Amino acid sequence: MRKGFFILALSLGLGVAADAQCSICTKTAAQLGEKPARGLNAGILYLALTPLALAGGIGWYWWKRQKA
Repeated sequence: MRKGFFILALSLGLGVAADAQCSICTKTAAQLGEKPARGLNAGILYLALTPLALAGGIGWYWWKRQKA
């Protein structure tokens, strides 16, 4: 049950369009136009994915080790 809920929550979370721009990036993206702004936003999300995935993996591993 928990595994199914986790997969559902993860798939819904990844399907939502995320805006990952700070105020400076928002101003820059507004000057670039719509298509380059989407590329800038995708790049920000891509660069943020690696450290978040590493932190999540380490946290999950630590939680599993503490539980055992």
